Amino acid sequence: MNPEKSRHRPLEQLSHRFVLIFALSLAFLSSATAQGNLTEPSRQQLLNGLTILFSPRPGDANVLLKLRIQSGAAFDLSGKAGTMALLGDALFPDPATREYVTEQLGGKLEVSTSYDSIDVTISGKASELERLIEFLRAAVLTTNLSVENVTKLREARLTSLSEHSTSPSQIADREIGRRLFGTFPYANPASGTVESISKVDRADLMLAHERFLHADNATLVVIGGVESARLLRDLRQLLGPWPKADRNYPQTFRQPNAPDSRVLVINQTDAKTTEVRIAVRGLSRSDRDSLAASVLAQIARQRWQTALPELSGSFVRHDAYMLPGMFVFGASVPTSSAAKATSAAQEVMRALIQTGPTTAELDAARSAVLSQVNNTGSTDSLADAWLDAETYKLSNANRSAELNRLTVSDLQRVATRLFKDAPQATIVVGDSAQLKAAFGDKAEIRSDAKTASDSAVPPKKP
Repeated sequence: MNPEKSRHRPLEQLSHRFVLIFALSLAFLSSATAQGNLTEPSRQQLLNGLTILFSPRPGDANVLLKLRIQSGAAFDLSGKAGTMALLGDALFPDPATREYVTEQLGGKLEVSTSYDSIDVTISGKASELERLIEFLRAAVLTTNLSVENVTKLREARLTSLSEHSTSPSQIADREIGRRLFGTFPYANPASGTVESISKVDRADLMLAHERFLHADNATLVVIGGVESARLLRDLRQLLGPWPKADRNYPQTFRQPNAPDSRVLVINQTDAKTTEVRIAVRGLSRSDRDSLAASVLAQIARQRWQTALPELSGSFVRHDAYMLPGMFVFGASVPTSSAAKATSAAQEVMRALIQTGPTTAELDAARSAVLSQVNNTGSTDSLADAWLDAETYKLSNANRSAELNRLTVSDLQRVATRLFKDAPQATIVVGDSAQLKAAFGDKAEIRSDAKTASDSAVPPKKP
């Protein structure tokens, strides 16, 4: 044996081990980062109650700010769906502001309203941080709710809503919410309808602004190439004057009555296919079983599609919000198969209660949901994940680990929670003459004229 080679072999082995350990460490760090474990933001709170979640990215030339007002369309006044969406429109009413942010600051400016929040996304060059915060300051501290501006914003939203053709699919999506929720806020689209927006006036927006647009009802995420000291100094100076609320308005609403058990047939004359929707009440986003319900939706869709191959564009979703949402089956089918589609969906629910999914079904569905949970590669999606954790009081537990811990018995238990003795709402949109024959006495027939009234352009207010 060559003594020189023998003397160097331990060093070579140590070197190889070091390389292996280093490679494994990198793999672990990459995986953990993808799951959000190593990207927890620092947390600060201004004296006015505004919560700041900050993640510095040294060397990044850009910065993203995402402000969430923790009140959304669930607080729209009765009969005036879209009030909070209009308030969101009022934050940046001038298109020139968006153009400036895009063209001069190299970023974007977007406002979106959901049932649970109003989200403002603004990004641009990190060197222009102060300018970006000034835009936010103007939006929340000096919101323009003049008569002229409110009229202009309302007409713009009415025009936008009326220009979108209402397809049978869109009618079915809207009507299933109404059928399931009745007068509950989730019965109405967060963006409002032509009919409801036309009823919103300046006083409604001023009331919504007074109640909800306050610093202690908001969270701001900041991600990018700015230093913490600079950021906090600018936020204290520019957003520090944003006042607190004098009281809170919790989401406490009268629970909806059970939906009508009849199949609601909405006539679409000469329709070649039929849109089908079957829904039950779901779970809230903060419910410990909400993630399992999303996995269950994947399995339910696959079973429904297998049972009825003629389904087109089929989906099964668990729509979870601050308050319990809905678990909905949806598809387009040949009109002759509409009754069969509703029966097949009901059978899928019964089977999941009785025997639960198979291990293979669980594995496939878990992989699909896991890819969605881990999709936090973009700055926007990472900000959304942090805001959701704040809004819905989600635990900091690893969501991937939660998914991997799910068992067949867990999903069977959740299926029982969702489906057992649950009142169902069923909507079919198609040729009522054929559908009435298929559903018989179990059907309630509605003409398409009543539905079309929601998209008709009303006369302008004087």
